[in-house]
Amino acid sequence: MGNRRLFWSIVDKIEASIDSGVYSPGSRLPPERELAETFNISRPTVREAIIALEVRKKVEVKTGSGVYVLKSVNQPGLLEKVNAFEVTQARALIEGEVAAIAATTITEDELTRLHQTLVDMENGQYVEAADKEFHQIIAHATRNNAMILSAENLWKLRSSTPEIIKDYDSVCSKDNSKTLAEHKAIYQALKSGDATLARSAMHSHFNRLINALFDAIESRALEEIKRKNSEKRGLYSIPNSATT
Repeated sequence: MGNRRLFWSIVDKIEASIDSGVYSPGSRLPPERELAETFNISRPTVREAIIALEVRKKVEVKTGSGVYVLKSVNQPGLLEKVNAFEVTQARALIEGEVAAIAATTITEDELTRLHQTLVDMENGQYVEAADKEFHQIIAHATRNNAMILSAENLWKLRSSTPEIIKDYDSVCSKDNSKTLAEHKAIYQALKSGDATLARSAMHSHFNRLINALFDAIESRALEEIKRKNSEKRGLYSIPNSATT
């Protein structure tokens, strides 16, 4: 959670510099190393911030050249209307078919790498990175560039707005054992070469996530109601007067 808040604060700072003209349209942002030193953060955090800025159409990453500021668009885009449920549903539909294709095309080397992500998650090492790599390996196993790009763009949407980040943080930092069990089921389906089973396992994975999102949001709403009622109770309660 802390890392998420940190990286989003960096996004806000860079975006503010862009909006204020410090970085003008067409100019190149400082190198990753320099940004890390400027904000006193790690380079992976800088990369996450750049991805978020790219998704928000603030910058364009040109491989081998750098990160360039795009011309500002004042009209609110469709991106701002996307929520965590829509992202998860889209991922379920796309990655379900990705898994089905990958079941017939995945190699032994990819299965070995996929298994290593399970080991990392089970050991509690780099859980978020292992989760991301798990889905990336499966997408690349399709040998379909459009599928790969779709999966990658949907993953980027997880970090596209503060609301989506908050919703995903509320569930992804919990139930690692359930995520691991679901990943294992997907892995076994891919290993067996069963496209139907792979699709079903992937759908089950995201269906649980959608339900967890609903539970988390309902819990937050209930806490907010309790907080407001507590304030009202204090406002309207009549203090007991001591009698002598």
